[in-house]
Amino acid sequence: MVTTQQPATKQYLGWLLVFVLVKMGLQYLVVHPIYELHRDEFLHLDQGNHLAAGYVSVPPLSAWVAALIQLLGNSEFWVHFFPALFGALTMAVVWAAVHELGGGLYAKILAATAVLLSAILRLNQLFQPNSFDVLAWTTAYYCLIRMVRDDDAGQWRWPVALGAAVGLGMLNKYNLVFWAAGVVPALLLTPQRRLLLQPQTYWAVLVALLVFLPNLLWQYQHAWPVLWHMQELRRSQLVHVERADFIKEQLLFFFNSLAVLVAAVVGLVRYRPLRPYRFVGLAVLFTLLLFIATRAKGYYAIGLYPILLAIGSVYLEQLLQHDWRRYLRPALLVVLVLLFVPLLRVAFPLQTPEEIHRNPGTYEKLGMLRWEDGQNHALPQDFADMISWREMAGLALQGYQQLTPAQQQHLIIITDNYGEAGALNFYNHGRMPAAVSYNADYAYWFPPLEGLQTVILVTEDPLEADDAIHFKSSTLVGRVQNPLAREKGTAVYMLHGPDSAIIAEVRQQVRDEQRRMRGWP
Repeated sequence: MVTTQQPATKQYLGWLLVFVLVKMGLQYLVVHPIYELHRDEFLHLDQGNHLAAGYVSVPPLSAWVAALIQLLGNSEFWVHFFPALFGALTMAVVWAAVHELGGGLYAKILAATAVLLSAILRLNQLFQPNSFDVLAWTTAYYCLIRMVRDDDAGQWRWPVALGAAVGLGMLNKYNLVFWAAGVVPALLLTPQRRLLLQPQTYWAVLVALLVFLPNLLWQYQHAWPVLWHMQELRRSQLVHVERADFIKEQLLFFFNSLAVLVAAVVGLVRYRPLRPYRFVGLAVLFTLLLFIATRAKGYYAIGLYPILLAIGSVYLEQLLQHDWRRYLRPALLVVLVLLFVPLLRVAFPLQTPEEIHRNPGTYEKLGMLRWEDGQNHALPQDFADMISWREMAGLALQGYQQLTPAQQQHLIIITDNYGEAGALNFYNHGRMPAAVSYNADYAYWFPPLEGLQTVILVTEDPLEADDAIHFKSSTLVGRVQNPLAREKGTAVYMLHGPDSAIIAEVRQQVRDEQRRMRGWP
């Protein structure tokens, strides 16, 4: 057990507040104002308009946060606020973990700096489940550390907190299954297996199941669409993931703080006060191996590292406290900052798309121009997914405003994908009816088609003659002009007077998509 003298619980909280404020402010500064919201953000924000216990693509927690964003005004400020908040809370949990492991002020500052200046800063740019996912992983590790450190068979607080963290994590993203798959064998292989024999540990399991139960029931009622989604993800995206790229990305995520991560490994082996927590190192290793075996995307593993940064910082503080080595303390902090600065220019959308396109060399060397389709493109995929949505939404609104009041009341807006539908619904909210798509959860949100007079079609494909013959007239409103946008060339059409055959075809396609997402033939 840890025997190092602990500082007072409330000591150094002023320093933590400084880091939290810097973290929150920095998230708004690392994005060039030319960029808009990301494709995936639009889907999660739109789910807030259709609150449920589950969705085809993700569990419901991000939709519940999206509903809160709407109550706060639905502005981009609040969209960016919550992932930044989850990142700041992750930093606070790491700070608390350092405290429980016996670390002092230097260890806390070192760990907070390593968390602040890392891939987590980029992850927290976007309103996606990933930010809360990292928070849930870190909190779950922290709760286990408290259970080991307190060593009280009658203690219930931390098992309940562990169950809540795991349950909320599963309500946010199913990725937490990999956390459990690493922790259980790690506990079995270390003296901390005693936790698995204590009744209160199973309180954690019970609490996690109770918290996660709404989504579990939803999955059951909808024939487990998560299984279809995982198969689709593996077929369309994970098949292009190279295991070597996964490993390379792990090194890049925390490149400037690799010394702290190495210190975590050494400290768990050599530093006696950290020995009770060796199971954390094994858990991280097992989860990494599982990610590699399943060809997971690199960012799935980011939640593994904050707790290691806490452990490494505690060991380095102890190692660098005597003689000449104490002068290495400020030097290490300076190195963390200096090594991160060059990454700012390429890892974050601080340059305009045109600037990146003119000078792609560094991005190409780092593999950032390779998209999930396995091909190289002009911009990093995330950056290309953050431009020209307003342009597209403006074209759709322009077409809508040309309609008569009667046509506006008997209208459907159909897009090719969830990004297009979500962008139209975010930027044109309250000014035109909600757009839908056969893609993702939108297949469940189609309005009734009785009395339909007009279709606004947003599509990347040219309007085929076979489709046009089902309408009395068709007009091209315009196309997305930005050549660097992922949606470049996407067209907005006005289609008037649909016949009964095309309406029946739309209904059938909606039914087919719903069946397909349930895994039905």
